[in-house]
Amino acid sequence: MIIGKPKLVLASGSPRRLSLINQAGIEPDALRPADVDEIPHRGELPRALATRLARAKAQGALNQVRLDEELRGSYVLAADTVVAVGRRILPKAETEAQARTCLALLSGRRHKVLGGLAVGRAGKMRTRLVETAVRFKRLAPAEIDDYVRSGEWQGKAGGYAIQGRAAAFVASLSGSYSNVVGLPLFETAALLKSLR
Repeated sequence: MIIGKPKLVLASGSPRRLSLINQAGIEPDALRPADVDEIPHRGELPRALATRLARAKAQGALNQVRLDEELRGSYVLAADTVVAVGRRILPKAETEAQARTCLALLSGRRHKVLGGLAVGRAGKMRTRLVETAVRFKRLAPAEIDDYVRSGEWQGKAGGYAIQGRAAAFVASLSGSYSNVVGLPLFETAALLKSLR
Protein backbone atom coordinates (compact mmCIF):
# COMPACT_ATOMS: atom_id res chain seq x y z
CA MET A 1 0.00 0.00 0.00
CA ILE A 2 1.33 3.42 -0.96
CA ILE A 3 0.87 6.33 1.41
CA GLY A 4 1.23 9.89 0.11
CA LYS A 5 2.47 10.93 -3.30
CA PRO A 6 4.12 8.22 -5.44
CA LYS A 7 7.79 8.67 -6.18
CA LEU A 8 9.17 9.43 -9.64
CA VAL A 9 12.06 7.50 -11.19
CA LEU A 10 13.84 8.81 -14.29
CA ALA A 11 14.85 5.91 -16.53
CA SER A 12 17.96 7.69 -17.76
CA GLY A 13 21.55 8.36 -16.82
CA SER A 14 21.72 11.38 -19.14
CA PRO A 15 22.85 14.55 -17.34
CA ARG A 16 21.05 16.50 -20.11
CA ARG A 17 17.67 14.85 -19.39
CA LEU A 18 18.10 15.30 -15.64
CA SER A 19 18.95 18.97 -16.12
CA LEU A 20 15.90 19.45 -18.37
CA ILE A 21 13.46 17.82 -15.97
CA ASN A 22 14.93 19.88 -13.10
CA GLN A 23 14.39 22.98 -15.25
CA ALA A 24 10.66 22.14 -15.24
CA GLY A 25 10.71 22.07 -11.44
CA ILE A 26 10.56 18.27 -11.22
CA GLU A 27 13.07 16.44 -9.05
CA PRO A 28 13.16 12.65 -9.62
CA ASP A 29 13.52 10.53 -6.50
CA ALA A 30 15.93 8.19 -8.27
CA LEU A 31 17.69 7.52 -11.59
CA ARG A 32 17.42 4.03 -13.02
CA PRO A 33 18.89 3.89 -16.53
CA ALA A 34 17.62 0.88 -18.46
CA ASP A 35 19.97 -0.97 -20.81
CA VAL A 36 18.07 -1.24 -24.09
CA ASP A 37 19.27 -2.31 -27.55
CA GLU A 38 18.63 0.81 -29.64
CA ILE A 39 19.20 -0.76 -33.06
CA PRO A 40 16.12 -0.26 -35.26
CA HIS A 41 14.24 -3.39 -36.30
CA ARG A 42 14.26 -4.20 -39.99
CA GLY A 43 11.84 -1.86 -41.75
CA GLU A 44 11.04 0.04 -38.53
CA LEU A 45 10.02 3.65 -39.13
CA PRO A 46 11.45 6.55 -37.05
CA ARG A 47 8.21 7.33 -35.16
CA ALA A 48 7.71 3.67 -34.21
CA LEU A 49 11.34 3.39 -33.08
CA ALA A 50 11.17 6.43 -30.77
CA THR A 51 7.99 5.14 -29.12
CA ARG A 52 9.24 1.55 -28.82
CA LEU A 53 12.54 2.59 -27.24
CA ALA A 54 10.87 4.92 -24.71
CA ARG A 55 8.46 2.12 -23.75
CA ALA A 56 11.29 -0.44 -23.49
CA LYS A 57 13.36 1.90 -21.28
CA ALA A 58 10.35 2.52 -19.03
CA GLN A 59 9.67 -1.21 -18.75
CA GLY A 60 13.34 -1.92 -17.96
CA ALA A 61 13.31 0.68 -15.19
CA LEU A 62 9.98 -0.63 -13.85
CA ASN A 63 11.55 -4.08 -13.59
CA GLN A 64 14.35 -2.57 -11.46
CA VAL A 65 11.92 -0.56 -9.32
CA ARG A 66 9.85 -3.65 -8.48
CA LEU A 67 12.91 -5.12 -6.77
CA ASP A 68 13.62 -1.98 -4.72
CA GLU A 69 11.66 -1.76 -1.48
CA GLU A 70 12.01 2.04 -1.29
CA LEU A 71 10.91 2.66 -4.88
CA ARG A 72 8.20 0.03 -5.34
CA GLY A 73 5.03 1.70 -6.67
CA SER A 74 6.92 4.64 -8.19
CA TYR A 75 6.11 6.19 -11.53
CA VAL A 76 8.84 5.70 -14.12
CA LEU A 77 9.56 8.28 -16.83
CA ALA A 78 11.55 7.30 -19.92
CA ALA A 79 12.42 9.12 -23.13
CA ASP A 80 14.23 8.47 -26.37
CA THR A 81 15.27 10.80 -29.17
CA VAL A 82 15.40 9.77 -32.83
CA VAL A 83 16.64 12.03 -35.63
CA ALA A 84 15.36 11.22 -39.10
CA VAL A 85 15.60 12.54 -42.63
CA GLY A 86 12.50 11.18 -44.31
CA ARG A 87 12.35 7.50 -43.36
CA ARG A 88 16.10 7.32 -42.77
CA ILE A 89 17.06 7.04 -39.09
CA LEU A 90 20.34 8.72 -38.19
CA PRO A 91 22.56 7.03 -35.60
CA LYS A 92 23.71 8.31 -32.24
CA ALA A 93 27.14 9.22 -33.58
CA GLU A 94 29.97 7.28 -31.95
CA THR A 95 32.75 7.93 -34.49
CA GLU A 96 33.97 10.97 -36.39
CA ALA A 97 32.98 9.26 -39.64
CA GLN A 98 29.39 8.82 -38.39
CA ALA A 99 29.26 12.46 -37.26
CA ARG A 100 30.51 13.68 -40.65
CA THR A 101 27.98 11.51 -42.50
CA CYS A 102 25.14 12.83 -40.33
CA LEU A 103 26.16 16.48 -40.72
CA ALA A 104 26.60 16.14 -44.49
CA LEU A 105 23.12 14.60 -44.72
CA LEU A 106 21.54 17.32 -42.55
CA SER A 107 23.31 20.18 -44.37
CA GLY A 108 20.79 22.46 -46.10
CA ARG A 109 17.91 20.13 -45.28
CA ARG A 110 14.92 19.77 -43.02
CA HIS A 111 14.85 16.86 -40.61
CA LYS A 112 12.64 15.61 -37.80
CA VAL A 113 13.52 15.07 -34.18
CA LEU A 114 11.14 12.53 -32.67
CA GLY A 115 10.89 12.35 -28.91
CA GLY A 116 9.31 9.22 -27.53
CA LEU A 117 7.97 9.52 -23.98
CA ALA A 118 6.71 6.75 -21.71
CA VAL A 119 5.39 7.01 -18.16
CA GLY A 120 4.55 3.82 -16.36
CA ARG A 121 3.57 2.40 -13.03
CA ALA A 122 2.82 -1.20 -12.15
CA GLY A 123 0.30 -2.42 -14.70
CA LYS A 124 -0.18 0.71 -16.79
CA MET A 125 1.86 2.76 -19.20
CA ARG A 126 1.17 5.84 -21.31
CA THR A 127 3.24 6.93 -24.26
CA ARG A 128 3.43 10.09 -26.31
CA LEU A 129 5.38 11.07 -29.40
CA VAL A 130 6.62 14.64 -29.90
CA GLU A 131 7.82 15.82 -33.30
CA THR A 132 10.03 18.84 -33.96
CA ALA A 133 11.02 19.96 -37.46
CA VAL A 134 14.52 21.44 -37.77
CA ARG A 135 16.17 22.89 -40.86
CA PHE A 136 19.94 23.29 -41.06
CA LYS A 137 21.66 25.90 -43.20
CA ARG A 138 24.02 24.59 -45.86
CA LEU A 139 27.22 23.66 -44.03
CA ALA A 140 30.63 24.43 -45.47
CA PRO A 141 33.23 21.64 -45.21
CA ALA A 142 35.22 23.83 -42.75
CA GLU A 143 32.15 24.15 -40.49
CA ILE A 144 31.74 20.37 -40.42
CA ASP A 145 35.48 19.97 -39.67
CA ASP A 146 35.32 22.47 -36.80
CA TYR A 147 32.22 20.87 -35.33
CA VAL A 148 33.68 17.37 -35.51
CA ARG A 149 36.83 18.65 -33.76
CA SER A 150 34.66 20.07 -30.95
CA GLY A 151 33.54 16.57 -29.94
CA GLU A 152 30.02 17.81 -29.11
CA TRP A 153 28.53 15.23 -31.47
CA GLN A 154 29.65 12.22 -29.43
CA GLY A 155 26.71 10.00 -28.50
CA LYS A 156 24.19 12.50 -29.89
CA ALA A 157 21.30 11.44 -32.11
CA GLY A 158 21.96 12.78 -35.60
CA GLY A 159 25.52 13.75 -34.64
CA TYR A 160 24.76 17.15 -33.11
CA ALA A 161 23.77 18.92 -29.88
CA ILE A 162 21.47 21.88 -30.52
CA GLN A 163 22.29 23.41 -27.13
CA GLY A 164 25.93 23.79 -28.16
CA ARG A 165 27.76 25.04 -31.25
CA ALA A 166 25.25 23.40 -33.60
CA ALA A 167 22.72 26.09 -32.61
CA ALA A 168 24.44 28.23 -35.26
CA PHE A 169 23.47 25.65 -37.93
CA VAL A 170 19.72 25.90 -37.26
CA ALA A 171 17.97 28.05 -39.86
CA SER A 172 14.50 27.23 -38.49
CA LEU A 173 12.80 25.14 -35.86
CA SER A 174 9.11 24.28 -35.56
CA GLY A 175 7.92 22.58 -32.40
CA SER A 176 9.52 21.84 -29.04
CA TYR A 177 13.11 23.07 -28.60
CA SER A 178 13.55 21.00 -25.41
CA ASN A 179 12.55 17.91 -27.43
CA VAL A 180 15.63 18.44 -29.61
CA VAL A 181 17.80 18.81 -26.49
CA GLY A 182 16.47 15.49 -25.17
CA LEU A 183 13.17 15.83 -23.28
CA PRO A 184 10.02 17.70 -24.40
CA LEU A 185 9.17 19.54 -21.19
CA PHE A 186 5.62 20.70 -21.91
CA GLU A 187 4.52 17.20 -22.94
CA THR A 188 6.43 15.54 -20.07
CA ALA A 189 4.77 17.76 -17.47
CA ALA A 190 1.33 17.18 -19.04
CA LEU A 191 1.85 13.40 -19.14
CA LEU A 192 2.95 13.29 -15.49
CA LYS A 193 0.03 15.50 -14.44
CA SER A 194 -2.46 13.24 -16.26
CA LEU A 195 -1.40 10.30 -14.07
CA ARG A 196 -2.12 12.00 -10.75
